[in-house]
Amino acid sequence: MSPTEDDQLEATRRELLALAARHPDDALVNYRAACVHDRLGLEAEAVPFYERCLSAPGLPDDDRRGALLGLGSTYRVLGRHARAVETLRRGVSAYPDDGALRTFLAMALYNTGAHHEAMNILLNLLATTSHDPSVQQYRRAITLYAGDLDTTV
Repeated sequence: MSPTEDDQLEATRRELLALAARHPDDALVNYRAACVHDRLGLEAEAVPFYERCLSAPGLPDDDRRGALLGLGSTYRVLGRHARAVETLRRGVSAYPDDGALRTFLAMALYNTGAHHEAMNILLNLLATTSHDPSVQQYRRAITLYAGDLDTTV
C-alpha cells in the first residue's frame, strides 16, 4: 500500500470507530470497521467488530458471507484455529457454493491437523470449479480419490 492509501485507510478507521461508538448495534458499521482493521493488519482489533456485526440484525447477505469469511480467516491468522473452523463451518453451511469459504475452511482444518478433510474439500473444489482441461479430464478420478487419499488396491 502506498502511504496515501494507508493514510486514507487510517482516516476511514477513525471515522468508523466514531460511528461504531455512536451506533454499537449497527451491523453494517461494525462490518465496515472490521474490514478496515483487517486491511490495516489490525486483525485482533477487527475481531470484536466482526463478532458484533454477525450477532446484530440487518447485515445484508453478501456482507454476512464476507463477515463469516473475514472472521474465520482472522481467527486462523491469530492462531485461534478451532474458532476459525467453527466460524468457517457456519459460513459453508449457510453458503455451500462459496468456494472462498470452503478454501479458507480447508486452510483452518489443515492448521488443526485435519489434513484428510482439508484435502477432501480442496480436491472437490478443484474438480468442480477448475476450467483446466487436464483437471476436467480427470475430474471423476479426483472426486473419487478426494473421499480417501489413503485407499489403495
